[in-house]
Amino acid sequence: MTDTIVTDVTATSAKPATRPARPHFSSGPCAKPPGWSPEKLATEVLGRSHRSKLGKSRIAYCIDLMREMLQLPDTHRIGIVPGSDTGAFEMAMWTMLGARGVTTLAWESFGEGWVTDAVKQLKLDPTVVRADYGQLPDLAAIDWSTDVLFTWNGTTSGVRVPNGDWIPDDREGLSFADATSAVFAYDLPWDKIDVATFSWQKVLGGEGGHGVLILGPRAVERLTDYTPVWPLPKVFRLVSKGALAEGVFKGETINTPSMLAVEDAIFALEWAKGLGGAAGLIARSDANAAALDRIVAERDWLGHLAADEASRSKTSVCLTVEGADEAFIKKFAALLEAEGAAYDVAGYRDAPAGLRIWCGATVDTADIEALGPWLDWAYATVKAG
Repeated sequence: MTDTIVTDVTATSAKPATRPARPHFSSGPCAKPPGWSPEKLATEVLGRSHRSKLGKSRIAYCIDLMREMLQLPDTHRIGIVPGSDTGAFEMAMWTMLGARGVTTLAWESFGEGWVTDAVKQLKLDPTVVRADYGQLPDLAAIDWSTDVLFTWNGTTSGVRVPNGDWIPDDREGLSFADATSAVFAYDLPWDKIDVATFSWQKVLGGEGGHGVLILGPRAVERLTDYTPVWPLPKVFRLVSKGALAEGVFKGETINTPSMLAVEDAIFALEWAKGLGGAAGLIARSDANAAALDRIVAERDWLGHLAADEASRSKTSVCLTVEGADEAFIKKFAALLEAEGAAYDVAGYRDAPAGLRIWCGATVDTADIEALGPWLDWAYATVKAG
């Protein structure tokens, strides 16, 4: 294909005739699965106790679907916990860190959040390894005699780790992966991940408020063999009388979940199953990212914040806009939203000024393709003043 470079912005000032059918490009909460409507959610469990036979069975079914869709080995446990991905990762930090040294990796906003918690809240004096937005640090230099905390896919920077090869099989420390924009979008090497967290609101397009905590056998061993020196809030407690609270991983949640959110997640997981599971979701994300890549390649005023394609996110794709500052991007995004052409595409508030387009599996590729002319129009309109 021959790239068409747009250099004369006035030539693209005409408003496009076709809008994306579903202009939902937010990076969280993300677009609902195609065909979703509230009327399609099962509601029999609403108004019932989550500890009733029906309630527990629906939560357990949701967990079983996640295991099946992720092809997660039996060695790994799955629990639904409060507080979205943040709550799940905090739970992992507070219950397992402190047994050995800690290394925290940060190349975007949420990674920096874990640095703050490790330094200021838990006071662990961790080794902090940073990289600028759009880049990765030297992963080969990480000290795996320590526990290592990192984001698999940096939602606010558009940077991801390329694979799990940098995580050694003989590591002494645990790997803690904040994988909220990666689970269901990449083929994750579960043998390399001791702790993973995510929320339904990302690749599944589910509702927020609930996190998912996945524990490998080494993480379970840490929980049962080590007791932190600090007190643990009730919602963080995964051990009872020296043993893992197995009920948490069988549908007996620590606190009361939203059964409507659980049913919404079940809808998304059953949709995913109809696509062939994780492989089908990954294929959709890949197709969306490729469509956006073509849009970027055809415009000299657009670029990727993550210059290295090997570490470029395929879900939360962050773009640079030539000559744009925060005020420019704010006007750009507002124009698109007012036209119903694209919602929530401004970059994250702590990131360099630019755009952020969600390309996860619940977005249709045709809508990514329809977005291109609208980006041209918004850019030309804001440039014209």
